[in-house]
Amino acid sequence: MSPALLPKHVAAVVKYQRNALKALEMFNAVKKEDGFKHSLLTYKCMIEKLGFHGEFEAMENVLLEMRLNVDNSLLEGVYIGCMRNYGRKQKVQEAIDMFERMDFYNCEPTVLSYNAIMNILVEYGYFNQAHKVYMRMRDKGIVPDVYTFTIRMKSFCLTKRPDAALRLLRNMPLQGCEINAVAYCTVVGGFFEENHHIVAYELFDEMLRLGISPNITAFNKLIHILCKKGEVQESEKLLNKVMKRGVSPNLFTVNIFFQGLRRKGALNEAVSLLNSVTREGFKPDVVTYNTLICGLCKSAKVAEAEIFLHKMVNEGLEPDGFTYNTVIDGYCKLSMIQNADKILNDAIFKGFVPDEFTYCSLINGLCQDGETDRAVAVFNEALGKGLKPNIIMYNTLIKGLSLQGLILQALQLMNEMSENGCSPNIWTYNIVINGLCKMGCVSDANNMLNDAIAEGYLPDIFTFNTLIDGYCKQLKMENAIEILNQMWSYGVTPDVITYNSVLNGLCKTSKSEDVIETFKAMTEKGCIPNVITYNILVESLCKARKVNEALNLLEEIEKKGLAPDIVSFGTLIHGFCNNGDLDGAYQLFRRMEQGYKVCHTTAIYNIMINAFSEKLKINMVEKLFHEMGENGCVPNSYTYRVMIDGFCKTGKVDSGYDFLLEKVEKGFIPSLTTFGRVINCLCVENKVHNAVGLIHLMVGKGIVPEVVNTIFESDKKDVAAPKIVVEDLLKKGHITYYAYDLLHAGVRDKKLLKKLQSR
Repeated sequence: MSPALLPKHVAAVVKYQRNALKALEMFNAVKKEDGFKHSLLTYKCMIEKLGFHGEFEAMENVLLEMRLNVDNSLLEGVYIGCMRNYGRKQKVQEAIDMFERMDFYNCEPTVLSYNAIMNILVEYGYFNQAHKVYMRMRDKGIVPDVYTFTIRMKSFCLTKRPDAALRLLRNMPLQGCEINAVAYCTVVGGFFEENHHIVAYELFDEMLRLGISPNITAFNKLIHILCKKGEVQESEKLLNKVMKRGVSPNLFTVNIFFQGLRRKGALNEAVSLLNSVTREGFKPDVVTYNTLICGLCKSAKVAEAEIFLHKMVNEGLEPDGFTYNTVIDGYCKLSMIQNADKILNDAIFKGFVPDEFTYCSLINGLCQDGETDRAVAVFNEALGKGLKPNIIMYNTLIKGLSLQGLILQALQLMNEMSENGCSPNIWTYNIVINGLCKMGCVSDANNMLNDAIAEGYLPDIFTFNTLIDGYCKQLKMENAIEILNQMWSYGVTPDVITYNSVLNGLCKTSKSEDVIETFKAMTEKGCIPNVITYNILVESLCKARKVNEALNLLEEIEKKGLAPDIVSFGTLIHGFCNNGDLDGAYQLFRRMEQGYKVCHTTAIYNIMINAFSEKLKINMVEKLFHEMGENGCVPNSYTYRVMIDGFCKTGKVDSGYDFLLEKVEKGFIPSLTTFGRVINCLCVENKVHNAVGLIHLMVGKGIVPEVVNTIFESDKKDVAAPKIVVEDLLKKGHITYYAYDLLHAGVRDKKLLKKLQSR
C-alpha cells in the first residue's frame, strides 16, 4: 500500500519547482488522487508561486477556486501575498482591486492588509491615495502599528517633508507603539535625502544611545540613500558606528559602497575597496564587478574594465549580459570596434546571446566611425539571427545614417519599418528632422513635421526646437516665429532653448527692439532665462551701440543667481572697443578678473590688443602681449598678426620685422596677409634686402603656391620658387605694385642672394 499523499508534500513540490506553470500542472493533476483535497497551505503556495513569476491570470483562477473550497475569513495572508506580487510588477491598480475585493468575499482586512496596500501606493508615488487608505483604516477603528507609522513616515520623506516624519516618530510612543530601528532609519534617510546632515546624524546617534541597533537590511537602505548621491564618506562614518554595536556588513553593503564610489567617480578607491574586501573574506559577486566595470567604462577606462571582466571569469563568476554589453558599448563609444568585436566573439563562444543593446552599441560605434555600410550589415545580421527589430534598433541606425548626411537612406529605412511590424515614433521623426536641418534642408524638415502630425504623432519640444533653430540659422525669422506660435496649439510650452534660438536669430538680423520684446514675452510666460539668454541680450545691445545698457545687465544676471561668463565679458569688451571707448573696455577687462573672478583668455587679450593696435597705442599692445604670456594665455596666429600690424602701422617696421622672424623661429607660421604687410612696409622704407629675405624665408618654410611643389629639379626650383611667391602675393592682393617691382628685381639680384645666404 502506497503512503498517502499529504498537502505538505504537494506544497513542498510547488515551492521547489522553478517553473510556475509546471508546478500548476502538478497542482491540478493531484486533484485526481483518491482521497486528496487541496488545503489552505497548498493553495497559498501555488498562488504565491504564480504571483511571484507574474502568471497573474493563472493566479486569479486558482484564487477563485480556493474561495470555493476554503473558509474565506482565513485568506488574508493570501490576499496580502497577491497584493505584494502585483506591486512588485508595478501593477498598482490590480493590487488595489485585490484589496477592495477582500470585504466582498467576507475576508475582513486587518492592519496587515492596510499596511500592504499603503506601502505599495507609497512606493509608486500615490501619496494622496495612501493617506486616504490610512484615514479609512482609522475610521474603521483599526489601530495602526509600528509598520503603519513607518510607511507614513516614508511617505513624508519621499514628499520632502522629513520634519513631518520626525514629528510622527516622536508621537509614536503616545500612540502605544514602540519605535524600532526601521522607523528611525526611515526618518534619518529622509533628512539625508534633503541634505540636512546635522539633524540626520543627531537622530542616528540618538537611536544608538537608546540601544536601538538597526539590522543590516535597514542599515543598507539608509546608506543606499547616501551612496546614490556619492556621499561615501558619510556612509563610512555610519558603518563604523553600527559595527561597534555588533552589526556586520554583508556583500549587499559592500555593493552599495561600490555604487557610491562609482557615482562619485572615485574609481581608484573602488579598486582599492575590491582588493580590501577580498582580503577580509568577502567574495565579490557579479553585481560587484558589474558596478566597477560600468564605472570604468563611463570614465572611458574600457581597457581596465576588460581586465576586471577577465578577473571575474578567473574567479569562477559568470559574466551576464550587462557585463558584456557594458564593455562592448564602452569600446564602441571610443570607436574601438575591433576590441568590441573581440569581446563579443569571446562572449558568444561562452554562450552569450547578443541582444538589441549589443547590436545598438555596434551600430552606433560604426556610424560614429563613418562605417555606415558595416552598420547596416550588423543591423541585417541581427534580423537574420531572428532578433525581432524594435524601435530602439531602428532609431539607432536612422540616427547614425542621418548624422552622416545619408538622409535618403534614413528615410528608406524609416519606410521599411512598417513592413517589419515596427512603427516609427516621434523620436524617429525627430532624428530625421534634425538631420535635414543640419544639412540646411529646413523646409523639407518642416514637411516631415507635417507628415508626422498627419500620421497621428504629436511633436514634442525637441521637434519644435530643432526646426526653430534651423530657421534661425538661416535667418528666416518669420518662419521661426510661426513655429514658435504653433507650439502652443500642440500643448508644448517653449523652453529656454526655444527662446534662445529665436533671440539669437533676431540678434543676428540686428533687430534689437524685437530681441527685447521677445525677451519680455519669454519672462512673462514664465520661462526663466539662463546666462546664454543674457549673453544674447548683451550682444544685441552692443550691436545697437547701447553698451552702457548692456553693462547694466551684469547686475541683473547676478540678481537672478547666475554668473556672467567669459562670453558675457568678451561681448561687452568688444562692444566698448567698437564704440571707441578703450578706457571703458580696459576697466571692464580688469574688473572681470578682480571683481568677478573670471579668468582672461587668449580671445579676450586679442580683443584688447587689436583695439589698442587700431588706436596706434603700441606701448599698451606690447604690455598686454607680455602680460598674456605671464598669465598662461598662449598667443595664436591672430595675436601675432595684430602685433605685427600694430608695429607696421606705427612705423616700427624693424620691430615688426624682428618680431616676425622671432616667431617664425619658434614655429609660428604667419599668414600671407601678415607677410605681405611686413614686406610692403620694408619696401616703402627701401629695405629691399630684408623684404627679399622674407620671400626666401617663405620658400624655406614651404609657404609657397602648390605649383612650386610640381618642380622636381632642385636647381630650377631654387630659382623659380621666389619669383612664383612674389607673383602669387601680388595676384592675391597681399603686396602693392611698388613692392612687386622692387621684389621682382630683388629676387633676381645674385649679389643680394649671396649676401642673404652668407648671413
